[in-house]
Parts: sequence; structure tokens; C-alpha cells
Amino acid sequence: MHVQDWLETVPAVSIYALVALVIGVESLGIPLPGEIVLVSAALLSSQHGGINPVVLGACASLGAIIGDSIGYAIGRKGGRPLLAWLGARFPRHFGEAHVATAERSFQKWGMWAVFFGRFIALLRIFAGPLAGVLRMPYWKFLIANVLGGVIWAGGTTAVIYYVGVVAESWLKRFSWLGLVAAVLIGLASMLIVRRKAKKAATGHGAAEPEPVPAAE
Repeated sequence: MHVQDWLETVPAVSIYALVALVIGVESLGIPLPGEIVLVSAALLSSQHGGINPVVLGACASLGAIIGDSIGYAIGRKGGRPLLAWLGARFPRHFGEAHVATAERSFQKWGMWAVFFGRFIALLRIFAGPLAGVLRMPYWKFLIANVLGGVIWAGGTTAVIYYVGVVAESWLKRFSWLGLVAAVLIGLASMLIVRRKAKKAATGHGAAEPEPVPAAE
């Protein structure tokens, strides 16, 4: 069953809450298909006048911002033991090499790592908790979180909505295209992170990443 077909069975008013919830839970660090649900809902809004794409984009943005903020709070409170726990449960996402690579990215790019992390499938579930663990000042995190959330969620909604309006005959197939695109983006992101982690591990030896100073 297509994701879009399933969404058509859900009352229109519930679509906003569903999208916000899935994206929010994904953003706080739990792997869920937030991008797929957003793409499918945006396509659905191009067919059904009861689903306002502006409201949909706003709800998706709020879900992303709130979810990332909760992830930040969890990471800040849990600290490095949380990363160790996540690494044991989800080694493909929170393995030591991935964490080390992400730490270097945060050290080099700071708040921009949070912003651009929103557009990379693997890092979308990673940025909030890691920013909290590394004690990034919350005001910097919030700026990057809001900008990234609004541009990613709002931009995705707008682009997919207008694609759906222009290419209405593709709509029945597009949820699968969205799924394939999301999977390919996720795989590409994972391969890039793994390659950087492997290169860093062989190039730096046993050198450990320096802790990020807590500039409150």
C-alpha cells in the first residue's frame, strides 16, 4: 500500500498532527520515515483542497524544531553515557567512528553543522542529541535549528506541492519515488559518513577529538 494511499484514509485535520509527530519523533533521535511522510502529505495536499500546504509546512517545521530541541535537552542531560548507550543499541547510526566524525564536524562548523544536518537523512536524527552532549550553547543551536527546520520542512513541502500540481498524472507513483529518493539519500549520507570516519580513524590514529568548550 502506498504511503500516499494510506494518508488518504486519515481525516484531513489529522494529517497536520501526524506529520508534525513523525518528524518530531525522528528529530529527537528515533529513526522514523519523516521525510517520506512529509513528501506524501505534500503530494496529497496538491490533490485535496482540505489540506493547506502552508499549514502543513508550518506543522512540519514546528515538529522539526520541537523534536530537535527535545533531542538537545536529552543529549545535554544524558551526556556521553547517552552516546555510549545509543552506540550499543544503534551501532550503524551512533557508532564510535560516526560520533567522532560528527564531533569534528561540530568543532569545525559549529551551528552550521546543525543547520546542514537537517538536510542529510542520517544526521537528521543525530544533530539534536549530539549538540546537547557537546554542550553547544542553546541560543546558537536554536538559531540553526529554527532556520534548518523551516527551510527544510517548508521548502520540501512547497517543492513537492508544486511538483504535484504540475505533474498530477504522476501522483499515484510518486510516493514510491519519494521512498526511493529518501532511501538513496540515506544510503549516500551513510556512505559519506562512514568514509570520512574511516579516513579520520586511519589518519588520526588514536587521537581523540577535543571536547567542545561550553561557551555559555
